[in-house]
Amino acid sequence: MKAVAITTLGGPEVLQLQEVEDPQIKDDEVLIKVEATALNRADTLQRIGKHPPPKGASPYPGLECSGTVEAVGKLVSPWKVGDKVCALLSGGGYAEKVAVPAGQVLPVPPGISLKDAAAFPEVACTVWSTVFMMSRLTVGETFLIHGGSSGIGTFAIQIAKYQGIKVFVTAGSEEKLAVCKELGADVCINYKTEDFVTRVKDETGGKGVDVILDCLGASYFQRNLDSLNIGGRLFIIGFMGGAVTELNLTTLLAKRLTVQAAGLRGRSPENKAEIVNEVEKNVWPAIAAGKVKPVVYKLFQLSEAAEGHRLLESSQHIGKILLLP
Repeated sequence: MKAVAITTLGGPEVLQLQEVEDPQIKDDEVLIKVEATALNRADTLQRIGKHPPPKGASPYPGLECSGTVEAVGKLVSPWKVGDKVCALLSGGGYAEKVAVPAGQVLPVPPGISLKDAAAFPEVACTVWSTVFMMSRLTVGETFLIHGGSSGIGTFAIQIAKYQGIKVFVTAGSEEKLAVCKELGADVCINYKTEDFVTRVKDETGGKGVDVILDCLGASYFQRNLDSLNIGGRLFIIGFMGGAVTELNLTTLLAKRLTVQAAGLRGRSPENKAEIVNEVEKNVWPAIAAGKVKPVVYKLFQLSEAAEGHRLLESSQHIGKILLLP
């Protein structure tokens, strides 16, 4: 098969389409003929050596895909050859075929094309596990998403609105904020022209929001704490603004705040299967009802993976970027 290999650590140009061995499936895995995969920030970090694949995972990038089941392991049920599926991967999505544990496979949501289904697994599993399973965001609460126009952001807006949440977002242009508003965001803040802490306080009568989903890390840390309500929860899923910061512990104590952080890729197959199961139960009905839609910005061929990475790293896109074998 063909797959995109990281030929050496470096810029997008190190991504090369190569002829490689087909993956071999284990007894509890399925082999998927890939229809589409999606780009994630973790892929760009892997390319520069900052996010290596977990032990035993494919060396090729790609943390989600959609496609058709081509083979199943001896212990696999209920998947069968010919099923149209999408899947959460530990790697290997930038390829014509990928092996994945059966517990990380999902049916294509009703009403969604096989291609567009590749836009869902990583964002759905990330947002549902962090915001709803761990931070327990509930009806009637308020929620701030940094990077509202990203793949994570565009999904988080929609699923939070479906759950009856008031949604705040930050983004860096009026065009991006307009898309966030269209998707359902209630309060849209341009972080380049406004202080989000002030705006959050103004919009909540001085209280702050209940949950924040943050991909910046250090650069927003104290301001995030200042933006939280009493009993608020900050969830960090990225360090685009750095990983080391100072903390004034009195803020945490005074407001009884919770700070959590987690990634998805390094979790155990059992934990991923649990998250995937929760996503199918809670998110797939929202997609079937047309309340959560894929937001796909651009499609590239596998041979154009480097171009896709350049676009992702430019942050000019809105939503997801897909790669097609």
